[in-house]
Amino acid sequence: MKNFAKLAAAAAVASITAGAALAEGLYTPNLAYRTGPFAATGIPLMNGQKDYIEMLNARDGGVGGVKIEFEECETGYSTQKGVECYEKTKGEAIVTQPWSTGITLQVLPKTNVDMIPILAPGYGFSPMMDGKTFQWAFNVPSGYWDGASMILQYLQGQGDLKGKKIAFLHLDHPYGKEPLPLLEANADTMGYELLPIPVGLKEMQNQSAQWLQIRRARPDYVVMWGWGAMNAGAITEAVKTKYPMENMIGVWWSGHDADLRLVGDKGKGYKSISWSFPELESQAMADIKKHVVDTGKTLSNEEEMQGVFYGRGVVMSMILAEGIKVAQEKYGVGEINAEQLRWGLENLNITEERLAELGMSGMVAPFSTSCSNHTGHSGGWMLEWDGTKFVKVSDHLSPDTSGYADLAATKAAEYAEANAPWPVNDSCGG
Repeated sequence: MKNFAKLAAAAAVASITAGAALAEGLYTPNLAYRTGPFAATGIPLMNGQKDYIEMLNARDGGVGGVKIEFEECETGYSTQKGVECYEKTKGEAIVTQPWSTGITLQVLPKTNVDMIPILAPGYGFSPMMDGKTFQWAFNVPSGYWDGASMILQYLQGQGDLKGKKIAFLHLDHPYGKEPLPLLEANADTMGYELLPIPVGLKEMQNQSAQWLQIRRARPDYVVMWGWGAMNAGAITEAVKTKYPMENMIGVWWSGHDADLRLVGDKGKGYKSISWSFPELESQAMADIKKHVVDTGKTLSNEEEMQGVFYGRGVVMSMILAEGIKVAQEKYGVGEINAEQLRWGLENLNITEERLAELGMSGMVAPFSTSCSNHTGHSGGWMLEWDGTKFVKVSDHLSPDTSGYADLAATKAAEYAEANAPWPVNDSCGG
């Protein structure tokens, strides 16, 4: 029976490869931002994404024998340019990767009409976890409400939050406001005081007013939802004002090695929740070195490749490639279309065993998706800056999704009503 199963699997792969012989490729554009105020954080992520795809194309001929065309359309993190890039690339694309919560919100209603899946790993609109309502959107493997839940869970592990004061230092942008509904709801149930402190786009590099407010308020913790130049500005101000770094925790986009290198040892103790981790000795990284770095195809460098963000970019492209593979196996073709990829992303099953096969054990936690679950809720780890690099300082943390399932359903329903007529997958049972 086992031999029969192996033969059947081999035949399926062979049929996919054979069917792909005439395929032109799989067009998977990335709405990148290598320029602008967020370039410092965007570049390592884009490089990690690109290099994993380059590796698959060189080592395996792509996925299922079909090469992946990974074109970048530069947005500079501008929502307007992002929408222009979406319109420019959507014709042949099997996926759109918006790379901004603002862009995601703008293209979200368009994808229902264009029938193209949004892949927004670890970002975007949190209620996208409701796959019944957001049939074409995926924010795997963890969403912003997952991140906020894990941060609060970690802080609770340090002591009761009742009577504590938490400053929420955030970018004054759709991305920065994402966790507010969850943090506000938990402030009542957990008994802490929430102090929202927005940082405008023009204030990212000069946050003296915000840190004066923090100095006066003397919060027990600072939770940071920063991005790009805001991260470096906040960390530098925290050191300057002698805020205890061990009481400052960022979301995964606020855990960039280069930002902490600016302060070095003075940043010791700073933490960031993360759904990814750079396993530098992994087989996947070895294959990238062999097929991409050593052949001169990378835009990265050794220092960047050792960081959290580059490794996260690698994981992101792995998720896309796995979605393609699952869809190919389901439909028996190599050159899948956007609707078929949507099914693949909705039926991911990234197990420990599969991660080992991919040479990516420990780089992301296992997760799976379904027609109702478009986030996966993989959970992650608390990372801490030790003066030179980020290290894990917690066991695997899982978000308490039951604590915001009702909130997600309410916000999804509100969104659907505000954008009526909005198609909902009533046939989805789970």
